[in-house]
Order: sequence, then structure tokens, then C-alpha cells
Amino acid sequence: MNKLLFLLVTFCFIGCQNDDAAEYTEIDTPMAFQVPSNFPPLAYVIANNPPTTKGFELGRKLFYDGRLSSDGTVSCSFCHEQATAFTHHGHDFSHGVNNLEGIRNAPAIQNMAFQTAYFYDGASANLEMLSIVPIHNPVEMNETLENIVQKLKGDAKYKKLFAEAFNGAEISSNYMLKALAQFMTMMVSANSRYDRYVRNEPGATLTQQELTGKELFTQKCASCHTTDLFTDSSFRNNGLPPNPFLNDKGREVVTGFEYDRYKFKVPSLRNVALTAPYMHDGRFGSLQSVLNFYSGGMLHSDTLDPLLNQDGQLGIPLDQQQKEALIAFLKTLTDEEYIVNPLFYFQT
Repeated sequence: MNKLLFLLVTFCFIGCQNDDAAEYTEIDTPMAFQVPSNFPPLAYVIANNPPTTKGFELGRKLFYDGRLSSDGTVSCSFCHEQATAFTHHGHDFSHGVNNLEGIRNAPAIQNMAFQTAYFYDGASANLEMLSIVPIHNPVEMNETLENIVQKLKGDAKYKKLFAEAFNGAEISSNYMLKALAQFMTMMVSANSRYDRYVRNEPGATLTQQELTGKELFTQKCASCHTTDLFTDSSFRNNGLPPNPFLNDKGREVVTGFEYDRYKFKVPSLRNVALTAPYMHDGRFGSLQSVLNFYSGGMLHSDTLDPLLNQDGQLGIPLDQQQKEALIAFLKTLTDEEYIVNPLFYFQT
């Protein structure tokens, strides 16, 4: 009699556990997150959404899923490819549904939990909310959170992952955004040759040219590209002549204030040797072109950053030898481990 009862209970459990997400047993575990010793403190309140193995796995699956777009073809990874520090290498502008083209270059995704603003215009200041921006953008993913949830509810794997990641929860936009944030929280790039050098790790060295470039960088670039994040997350007009066909006013699009016109977020320079083309509109194809612009191509305007206008002298004086040293230093910021880390690979 007891054996029969056991068999009935077992059969019921096996047969019923796929009916509703709440039936799944939570098997989640926390993921270790460590702030690199040469990094500033976290900006993101990680305690509010601590990464877990299943939350991260869910976020990774969502990141590579084209169903987050209206036509099912554009995933987050479409414009953010790991081999180029999660940028859209070789594309001036991001591409979206129906092969529509945006007006800005896709920025790198790295060290997001240490930053306080996202996108070139700061359209989001919250790591959990930033995914809404490309999802709702009619040129990028052109989708709604409600539609995405309905699509995912038809996928048994997603039902299982949501339940495992969030204590038996059903699929929802809230948990979808939290999972994507957990994935991006763990995307830390902090093991370049530069990092190993400044942490005094065994065998980590820089050449004399790279050290010269490092000193030049401190003198001429580090006012904006601060700390070992190589950005202060501020918005500045760097004197780039506006593209007359785009009329992109930068930060002003978000704030509505004219004093923010043509100001864009200072990008991190980590992995910069991999992320061409450069600037918010991808107009420069090489680091040499970028430095040529800073030394002699700036346009004065009312909102030009004062650091780039010293006593009427626009830009950053640099000779060719100095430019070569700076480029040599910038190449030491490439984190080879980050761009091949299997933790961030697409997995079915």
C-alpha cells in the first residue's frame, strides 16, 4: 500500500512539474563578483539584484535571442559581438529590424556595473532599465516588453529558467530585465596587460614606447578618461563637427537643454584597439585618425568642452611620435581573456 502511494505521488510530480513555472524547484546559487583591485567602487547597487548562476544563464540566453525584436532577427548580440568587446565592428551605425540603420555607433559593453550612465546621450541611468531603450527603439528592435513576454511564455526552456532564477517566478518583463542586468554585471574587463602592469603582477611589463604613451595619456587625456575605467561617465562636446545629415544633438535629445547640445558620453577606452570605427557616429576608422582630429580637426562651438579650448588653442597638441606612443599605450588596454571568455558565449 505504501509502495503504491509512493508510485502515485511520484507519477503526479513528474507529470505535473511542467504545467506551471511555480512547480520548478529552485536550484540557483550566487555568482562570485569581485571588484578588481585597480578599479573604483561599484556604481550599481549589486545587492538589489545579485548575479546567480541561473539568473546569469537566463540573461545570457536573452542577450542572444532574436525574439527580443519585432521581426525575430535582431538580438542584443547582433550589434554587440564579443570578439570586438561587444561592439558592431566595421559598422558606422547600428542596424536593426528590416535592415534599418540608426544614427549612432554601437558602444562597447564592459564594466557596466561601475558606470552611472549608459548610451551616448545617457538615455538610461539604470543597469536594469537600459535594455528597454533598444527594445523600444523603432529602428533597432522595435518591440514591446509585453510582446516579448508573450513570445517567451511559449518556450518551455524559458519557463524553467525563469522559475529557477527567480524562486519559482513566472516569465515577466521585470525578471527579464533583471536577468539581462545580471549578465551585464558580470561582463567585467580588467585583465589587460595594462591591468597586470599596474597591479604589479609577475611578468607584466610595458615597453618604453608604451610607458611614454602612458605618461602622455596622463597628461593629455586622463581628465576625461579617468580612473582605470578610462571614463568619467560625463557628457562633453569634444569639438566633432556635426554631421549635417543626422542632426544628432546628443545629450540635448534627453535633457532638452541647449547647453547639452552636441555633448556625448565620454566612452571607456578599454579594448579600444578592437572597437573601430570611433566616435558616436563611427566616422573615424583608426586610432591615428582619432588623434589627428584631436590635434587639428576640432570645431569651436558654444558648448565645446573648456578642456579642449586653452587660451583660444583648440584641441590637444600632439606630434606624430607622441601619437604613435599613445596608440602603443592604448593597445595595452586590450583584454584578450575578456573577448574569448566562454562564460559570455552563446549557449543553447
